[in-house]
Amino acid sequence: MRWRLSPSRAQPTGLLGRFRRSRSGVSAVEFALIAPIMILLYLGGYELTEAVTISRKVTHVTSVLGDLVAQTESVSTSEMGDVFTAAEAVMNPYPTSAMTLRISLVSIDEDSDVTVEWSCARNTTALGGNDTIVIPADINVANTELVIAEVHYPYTPPFGQVVTGDIDLTDTFYLRPRFAAGVTGPDAC
Repeated sequence: MRWRLSPSRAQPTGLLGRFRRSRSGVSAVEFALIAPIMILLYLGGYELTEAVTISRKVTHVTSVLGDLVAQTESVSTSEMGDVFTAAEAVMNPYPTSAMTLRISLVSIDEDSDVTVEWSCARNTTALGGNDTIVIPADINVANTELVIAEVHYPYTPPFGQVVTGDIDLTDTFYLRPRFAAGVTGPDAC
């Protein structure tokens, strides 16, 4: 037995009817709806990966900066310039013009008061003798000295700058001098 549609249920003919029955553009419509979301996910993943990579490099730069100074008994002005140059080289291939570096030696007296012995900086100001330094309680050991390495890197995302602006990546390392009770600093920085 065959079923026949009554005239009232007949499919419309003509241009509107063909358009309604056509399935040839479904993939294009689905792609048009999904493509912007996929592009945003891709660009977001790229920016997240880039930010994590630079953050890890900032940590490495801070480690190198502090480690190079903590391994010496004294450092001269020219050697300090070499230390800063070596630390900046770790950031390759990322630009270092806006990165700030600071290395300081502080002494902790018997009352756990912290005094800046010397400080050198690149692209920022060095610490002075009257600056207040707060160090973590678990490394605040009386009658010792600490090398403090600080790095700040303003990361500008290539695509999401409008949304987030610059992202400030900073790190601080505290190291004990390795071969002497302290590190004699440069005459000038």
